[in-house]
Amino acid sequence: MIQKILIVFLLITSSIVFGQRTTSSPYSFFGIGEEFSSQTIEQASMGGVGAAFNSPQSLNFTNPAAYSDLKFTTYTFGILSKDLTVKTIATSQTSNSTSISYFALAFPIGKKAGFAIGMQPLSAVGYSLENSLLDAAGTPTEITAFSGNGGVNRLYGSFGMKVANGFSVGVEADFSFGKVENSVINQIANVLFATKYNQSSTVRGGNIKLGAQYSKVLKNKLVLNAGSSFKFGSNLDVQGVERFYTLSFSATGGEQIRDEADQVVIKGQYNLPIQTVFGIGIGKPLQWHASLDFKYQDAIQTSGFLNRTGSTFQYDASNRVSFGGFYTPKANSFSSYWDRVTYRGGIRYENTGLLIDGAGTGTNFSKVNDFGISFGLGLPLGRRLSNVNLGFEYGKKGTTSNNLIQENYFNIRVGLTLNASGRQAWFQKRRID
Repeated sequence: MIQKILIVFLLITSSIVFGQRTTSSPYSFFGIGEEFSSQTIEQASMGGVGAAFNSPQSLNFTNPAAYSDLKFTTYTFGILSKDLTVKTIATSQTSNSTSISYFALAFPIGKKAGFAIGMQPLSAVGYSLENSLLDAAGTPTEITAFSGNGGVNRLYGSFGMKVANGFSVGVEADFSFGKVENSVINQIANVLFATKYNQSSTVRGGNIKLGAQYSKVLKNKLVLNAGSSFKFGSNLDVQGVERFYTLSFSATGGEQIRDEADQVVIKGQYNLPIQTVFGIGIGKPLQWHASLDFKYQDAIQTSGFLNRTGSTFQYDASNRVSFGGFYTPKANSFSSYWDRVTYRGGIRYENTGLLIDGAGTGTNFSKVNDFGISFGLGLPLGRRLSNVNLGFEYGKKGTTSNNLIQENYFNIRVGLTLNASGRQAWFQKRRID
């Protein structure tokens, strides 16, 4: 009964939090927002590796083939708190955002297969920027305010199965959905009314991912792992309306529409190209593991209304290199709790593929790169297999050159992984002796 109540509670709270602002990054202005990597807290604490990683009691959001090694019914969810400092050449500003980053339920099917379902954010929009033009005396003559909110979530199901000795395959299907809203308000000094442009759109689409993993036992009980995942290209359909109108503000700051032009129906596509991830790792089961991952994706393409800002930004091919692992001193220790704790660490470097021209001329584009260092802890709950997972990450994204913005961030991730086995298994029928 407690397990059922817990699931219902987390589903309700997840639906609420997924609908809230989950980022405060100015880079979420572009496309459908700031994209999130599909990874658990355990993976994020190891630099994001996952192509070659598998575990009998934890999930893997990178490679569905890893579910073939799942031995326990597992429920997991994660919360992300992000402290962000945004810098330009002249100024800086800090902000914080907190959200549920995922929840998932997985269970083994026999001894050679496993299945998982869950929900994660695919992207998030959450920015508020202001630009002022000043006269010679320093008095504002024109103010333009940019704001956006919303995002895209994905609901998915994954299946993995062993097909030969040491070789596993997997498949994942997902459906993405969400709503994105962007607006621009312009107010000129000594002009009675301000103007506002508002764009509100819904996003829908699906995708398929294939995965494979191979494991080979070496000398001294070492295990060599190799894996890859292949996500097919897909189109996210974007539909909505554009509005342009004049307005005034009430004493409380509320908008009062004065005159509105005709609404324009917008329709476009966000074309996601093929994405591949390769990884190799080595370690001793339940004691230590180290992995190296490489991720590559061709340039994202857009069509329809999304092309209207192409003079200020465009997309190129993206890639990411991740290295990380974990160490557990003695997983079955009875004398020391800290010997059963799992210690994780990692590093990553990513070329996001986003190119921005800070001058807006369409001729001088700068890359937006992302670098992060992470570490974390897996804290056992008593003698049980379940864990509280903590993750910490410091990173830098973007640059202050070419009129761009640099983000320094510190992420704190907290999650819970509940495992059940034997008579506690959630999908196992009870017997009366």
